[in-house]
Amino acid sequence: MARYYQNIRSYHLAYNFVLAVYEHTKSFPKSEESNLRSQLRRAAVSLPLNIAEGSAKSSQKEFLYFLGVAYASAKEVEVLLSLCLDLGYFKKLEYDSLSKSLDEFNAKLFLFMRDIESRVTGNRTKFFRKFEGVSD
Repeated sequence: MARYYQNIRSYHLAYNFVLAVYEHTKSFPKSEESNLRSQLRRAAVSLPLNIAEGSAKSSQKEFLYFLGVAYASAKEVEVLLSLCLDLGYFKKLEYDSLSKSLDEFNAKLFLFMRDIESRVTGNRTKFFRKFEGVSD
């Protein structure tokens, strides 16, 4: 099943988020070049890359797997953003802007994944029920 990643809203949100991360991390101290700055940039870049890579997979199930990897990377980015704020590498306004963009990405990606999961299985798995507050 061919999918064009550039038609996926989550891809564009992720791509723009990466550009913002690169801009906001330019002023990090030299001591963080190979640590937090590098890790944050790599984790952010993995968001649109996994969406694009997954879009080329032959099945919805494989596509969903790559979207899940992107979602997990977004959780990693959340922690990295908090660390950067707490260590004084981001001003509160920078953090808020990036955090808001990431939240929007997470919400759109989550709904997109839930929709695909419903089409693949006919229902929602434990993964989605957990986030929706439904217990087994």
